[in-house]
Amino acid sequence: MDRIAHNIPPVFDGSSRVLVLGSFPSVKSREGRFFYHHPQNRFWKVAACCLGTAACRGNLCEGYVPAEIEEKREFLLTHGIAVWDVIESCEITGSSDSSIKNAVPNDLSRILRTAPVERIGCNGTASYTLYGKYLEQTTKRAAVRLPSTSPANAAWSLERLVEAWRPFLAP
Repeated sequence: MDRIAHNIPPVFDGSSRVLVLGSFPSVKSREGRFFYHHPQNRFWKVAACCLGTAACRGNLCEGYVPAEIEEKREFLLTHGIAVWDVIESCEITGSSDSSIKNAVPNDLSRILRTAPVERIGCNGTASYTLYGKYLEQTTKRAAVRLPSTSPANAAWSLERLVEAWRPFLAP
């Protein structure tokens, strides 16, 4: 088990109205140096369907889904979405949230001071649990637990994820 530091800066600006928090970047996201970089993670499809740039039909997504990092960053900022993770550094095996040990939380104050964040959502149970343990008392803000967009959450279809995420992401 290695101690790894978060290597992706947060995405936000002065118009970010919602903050999506993951737990800690996966191996693929750390390699790609951007959020939800694993090709099977459904975050980008869910966001595109929720925000109307794509349509969801069962487990298919048709329409515009950002693919390149700069497209993804612009997509988030255009739609008032900030993205970061709860954990700044930890000991972790691969991408397994359940293996996280000795976590050090990120400091969300810069985002919360700069952006008019109305709501905070955690992408999955691990993120939600870690937020409650390390950050909720500091931020004095409750978070919403959203179903994970990870491919490991196979019990949730793309369509179900979109239904669950839409109220949170909607303008």
